[in-house]
Amino acid sequence: MGEATTSRSAARKSRRIRSVVANSLLVIFLVSVVWVFWPSTLGGCSTFTIVSGKSMEPTYYTDDLVWARCGEYAVGDVVIYEPLTETKAQVIHRIIGGSSEQGWQIQGDNNNFIDPWNPTDDQVLGKALVHIPNLGNVIQFVSSPIVWTSVLVIAGGLLLWPAKAGRRSKHCSETDESDVDEPLGDDTDADAAASGASSSSIDEGG
Repeated sequence: MGEATTSRSAARKSRRIRSVVANSLLVIFLVSVVWVFWPSTLGGCSTFTIVSGKSMEPTYYTDDLVWARCGEYAVGDVVIYEPLTETKAQVIHRIIGGSSEQGWQIQGDNNNFIDPWNPTDDQVLGKALVHIPNLGNVIQFVSSPIVWTSVLVIAGGLLLWPAKAGRRSKHCSETDESDVDEPLGDDTDADAAASGASSSSIDEGG
């Protein structure tokens, strides 16, 4: 008996340790993902942009998705920067000269002219690291308010359905229990008594 109890206790302890380790690894993974992909618009170091136009062909095409991260820049890097304009637009072009202190000379691969702006490192959002062709169409679809509303409605339905089903099942179970007939002991006893009385009257008649 003692050995069985000790074995169960060791198994529970082992499961707890595995659970703690798994949860810790999951937390570390999620924190790492958030740190890597946290957008620059929220103070992070990542910038995602969807290419529009032909200025970077054949390197990038319209609706390509480019992921860039902040860091040190050099001539030859493709960067995303925000020119000093009122539109707050983002430009993705290649550094062809200049310096971080005096400003970079930047030009689109398919352009025959240099950009009119010379952004410094403070204006550069990041260096292009990952390029996924045609993913912009998917991003635009996923970011649609109609799609998100539909997803939330479906998710809400899936969350509420098990609860309603559980309450319905419980109600049916209680109803079935209330319909169960009472034990027949009393009726049986009454029948036995009546039978005895009948037998007695017959004997007296004999």
